[in-house]
Amino acid sequence: MKDVSQNPVVIIPGVLFWDSLYDTMKEVLAGYISKERVVVAPVNLLDWIGFPPSPEKSTNGVMKAVDRAVRAMKRKFPDEPVTLVAHSGGGTVAMIYLLEKSFQGDVYRTGNQVGKLVTLGTPFHTHEYYAKIKTDFIFRHLQKDFFERCRVVSVVSDKYHGNHQGSFVEKMCYKFYQSVQEDGNVKGDGIVPAKSCFLEGAENVTIADAEHLPTPHTRWYGTKEGVEQWIQWL
Repeated sequence: MKDVSQNPVVIIPGVLFWDSLYDTMKEVLAGYISKERVVVAPVNLLDWIGFPPSPEKSTNGVMKAVDRAVRAMKRKFPDEPVTLVAHSGGGTVAMIYLLEKSFQGDVYRTGNQVGKLVTLGTPFHTHEYYAKIKTDFIFRHLQKDFFERCRVVSVVSDKYHGNHQGSFVEKMCYKFYQSVQEDGNVKGDGIVPAKSCFLEGAENVTIADAEHLPTPHTRWYGTKEGVEQWIQWL
């Protein structure tokens, strides 16, 4: 078995995904870390959509759920820094949470509660409207000294190549990649182009065989096969 950090872990779901979709990831991590040290932030679909629908405000609701989970972990393990594992757009929410700057009226003083953020298929560079609200905020406030208090590891798969003249799968990937960045003729995880996840100051890791969406019968980041490709950076 790989040598894995035993710090408590809070998993953050991706945009429009909910906590129970991450049960398998939690179970796999519990094979490396004791079960009580791994939780999924209690996020549901309504948190992402809002009521009435207000996706631009979803970050604030999700940050509240993340903060509750982090504080609960700190009560159980007061002397240990928490590791956040964030999937997809949950990674940009995690960055905003950790920046300690006011975002739409909310700011969290995380201090040294969180020692590491591992993102899985998180696009930090995007032209998608609602995602760009978050990434613009991040780059407006992100300073080099941030990485001195919190290590960031950005993991992404380059399993699928986008090609508008290729197979059906390649054409679909091309369209998905184009929704994130202008050039769809690149490699990525089927939804997010790999290079959109590269963040200066972070440790950028490309893995070979994982898919983005937490759907049945796929080898996504949260399956046993997916986790084993990035667990060493936990």
